[in-house]
Amino acid sequence: MGLANYRRVFENDGLPQVLINTAVWVAGVVFVTVVLSMALAQFLNKDFPGRRAIRLAILIPWAASVVMTTTVFYYMLEPNVGILNKFLVQINVLDETFGFTKRPVSAFAVAMAVGVFVSVPFTTYTILAGLGTIPDEILEAADVDGVNRWQRYTRIVLPQLRGTLAVAVIINIINVFNSLPILRIITGDLPGIKADTTTSLTFKLLTLYREPALAQALSVFNFGLVLVIIAIYMAVTRPMRED
Repeated sequence: MGLANYRRVFENDGLPQVLINTAVWVAGVVFVTVVLSMALAQFLNKDFPGRRAIRLAILIPWAASVVMTTTVFYYMLEPNVGILNKFLVQINVLDETFGFTKRPVSAFAVAMAVGVFVSVPFTTYTILAGLGTIPDEILEAADVDGVNRWQRYTRIVLPQLRGTLAVAVIINIINVFNSLPILRIITGDLPGIKADTTTSLTFKLLTLYREPALAQALSVFNFGLVLVIIAIYMAVTRPMRED
């Protein structure tokens, strides 16, 4: 009986689309989050007036409830009363209000943007902590040797951040993969499963379609999939190897 539930999950015609969505969701949000966080951390690592205030401001999306933050974005983009939707019309970016959260593709893109927004603070602070462990003597020696900024960053800073980036990426993969609230609020009311990931589909199977056995089977598959993704990442990047 248990194996039959797994067969039913894998025989679903919509599963390939859900798996593609999951890959785009995890890879896209994690990649953009890490790139933006690296740039922010590098900026915040410099000494300038107001640095402390900016550091505290970046914490706000992380400190706030994910449900609350996502709900704010959802209603800002609502076609009838959304303030951001109306603003885009007023500045002639749009001819008329657009249902960003009413269509699978645009709603999924909005969910990814929110995922990046709430993930950047933790990742930035993680990388910032890693930057703080790099001895100033190494960077000063590089300057004396005439190393330009790009070479210093790619050949000195990034190798020193290997372990820090590994932690940030792995935690982001786990958090983003299992981030149900964002998808539930932004795409949860859309018909069908075109904007679903394996995590949101598991929730729908349990609550909407009343298929607890299928939800259980898919949740086990989810757990195994996360482990495989992390194992592949660790094998490819080998973050703890010695230089």
